[in-house]
Amino acid sequence: MGQRTPGGGPKGSSAISLPRPSIKGTVSLEEVLARRRSIREFAEHKASLAELGQLLWAASGVTGSATYHRTHPSAGALHPLEVYAVLPGGIYHYQPQWHSMVLTWEGDARADLARAALNQWFIVQAALTVAIAAVYGRTTARYGERGRLRYVPMDAAHAAQNVLLQSEALGLGAVPVGAFDDDAVRRVLGLPPEEVPLYLIPVGRPR
Repeated sequence: MGQRTPGGGPKGSSAISLPRPSIKGTVSLEEVLARRRSIREFAEHKASLAELGQLLWAASGVTGSATYHRTHPSAGALHPLEVYAVLPGGIYHYQPQWHSMVLTWEGDARADLARAALNQWFIVQAALTVAIAAVYGRTTARYGERGRLRYVPMDAAHAAQNVLLQSEALGLGAVPVGAFDDDAVRRVLGLPPEEVPLYLIPVGRPR
């Protein structure tokens, strides 16, 4: 595991239920598309549980009676993505089928994550960072190397754009980050060996 703040450590699997996501907003999709910008300067802001739930749902939430009906398309409905939230108090793993999150590490890992992302320190200022990882094997088992080169990156891009647009709709700002040391990010997030980090998306109140 990566360096942690004093007192940090792995936690059990008790889940935190998230508020039911809203499916009606106060701004149109067209407005959100026009206003979206990459934001790298954040004001102090603590994300509410409702904001957190809405962002995680936008990333990979269930939208129908079947768990493979999600907020973003996925090749073969195989959904190789795993979504995490890095908050000041800990790292949480999103559970789409229950719209809940599980604390996987207690403590503030934001500085470690910023170092792993080549010293992009705005990650520390953000209220949270949505991290998207992938289990390539879920897709390559059916589609082979095309799954690795084409379909999984497409899945991740769909999910990331959802987070960016949802952030704007909530009056927040966000930026996609792809420049990072994969192994270092994996250690900070405590990912299992089969998961590969693909995106970091810091989210917060624009300064």
